Amino acid sequence: MEHIRYFSIFFVLLFFSGCSRKTSEVLFPDDSLEKFSQSGEMEIPVRWWEVFDDKRLNGLVDSALKANYDLQTAWYRLREAEALERQVRSSLFPRIDASGSGQIVDSDISGQTDHFELGLSASYELDLWGKIRSEARAQSYRQRASFYDFQATALMLSGQVVKGWFDLLEARQQVLLAREQRQTNEKMLELLQTRFENGQGNLADVLRQQQLMESTKEQEVIAETRLQVLQNRLSVLLGEQPQKQKIIGSGNLTFPDLPPLPDAGMPAELIHRRPDVQRSLALLKASDQDLASSISNLFPRFSISASLSSEAPDAEDLFDNWVRSLAGNVLAPVFYGNRLQAEKKQAEAVRNQRIYEYGQAVLSAFQDVEDALVKEMQQQRRLQSIEKQYELARGTTDQVRSAYFSGVGNYLDVLDAMNAQQSLRRQYLSETLNLLGYRIDLYQALAGGFDSGFSDEDDPKLNMQ
Repeated sequence: MEHIRYFSIFFVLLFFSGCSRKTSEVLFPDDSLEKFSQSGEMEIPVRWWEVFDDKRLNGLVDSALKANYDLQTAWYRLREAEALERQVRSSLFPRIDASGSGQIVDSDISGQTDHFELGLSASYELDLWGKIRSEARAQSYRQRASFYDFQATALMLSGQVVKGWFDLLEARQQVLLAREQRQTNEKMLELLQTRFENGQGNLADVLRQQQLMESTKEQEVIAETRLQVLQNRLSVLLGEQPQKQKIIGSGNLTFPDLPPLPDAGMPAELIHRRPDVQRSLALLKASDQDLASSISNLFPRFSISASLSSEAPDAEDLFDNWVRSLAGNVLAPVFYGNRLQAEKKQAEAVRNQRIYEYGQAVLSAFQDVEDALVKEMQQQRRLQSIEKQYELARGTTDQVRSAYFSGVGNYLDVLDAMNAQQSLRRQYLSETLNLLGYRIDLYQALAGGFDSGFSDEDDPKLNMQ
């Protein structure tokens, strides 16, 4: 008779298992781009900033990867996602609970009575339609997306630190250049004052030169302010308070030579290498599993429960008499006011959104590479033009100044020539920085994830009192 009851339970389960959900399909955007417009031969290292061969820069990036707060936040988002994945996967296994109780009642009528209970219960939901497995896979993909998000944050941080360091170098050179130009203008002012005192010049020329000198003083103040602001920004990227330490000294540090153009590789390789693209793909796969789970909600749910219990007035008799039970439960949706269908439609809409988000991520990755290549090529042409302009301006300044001191020229021409020459020299520094920035953009566009070396086991901020 007992076997008949067990058979009846499993017969009901098999009866409802005749239909299974329809698995959704993922459609991926076309990635048939054959090659990029330009490419070099130099292979990019995983730690791409090392191509500049700057030990100080390497140390700054390493410090930021260990101490930056945004990166630490992304790390613990990853740890949270890992814990959530384990939590969801626990539903794939039976749940077992143990219970025990003892009671002593003392009555004036019946005296003292004892009562003891001991029990063991287990429950398990049969995943006939793959609902639980779909939920577990969805969370697994979200955990993977969180991992790629952490890698993308580390990649972005490395670029910010490298650009911040080169910004500091350029700002420091601008300060030194402004001081040099101020000194040059002061010497010119002394010559004009001497000529005026000797009756060879006029007061207007002296005033114009004073105005130019004050303008270079203003440029010096602007450059010094920018230098301090950039140093504060880089300090924060390193996880430190501004002004805690001076990142750049008083030396005349110069820009590194631009490395050879890197090998751009194939676009299809870039898709698998870029962490932001892989994050978008992982979210797409997670949404597809969410859709599969919502479809499974339209079908009945089956669960099995079993228990083993014992009751006795004496603790020694608890293990003598056991009561066993086995039950099967069926929960089938009948009427929910179209809520389950609406949930399915919502999951399907989210999945379709993720498809186009992934497609946009792929196209944006291609655009990042192409934009960086075009900007660098055009920036090199622009720098060549500025360099030629500067040489011409310097020659013009020498000519008109010589003519003026020979008594055949106008000082306004000298003033304009000096101002143009000094402005071009400052501009050349700024545009050289832009060229390095475009190369950094190219490295970041081509780079993949790398091991940041960060671990919460040696996180000093968790041990602060």
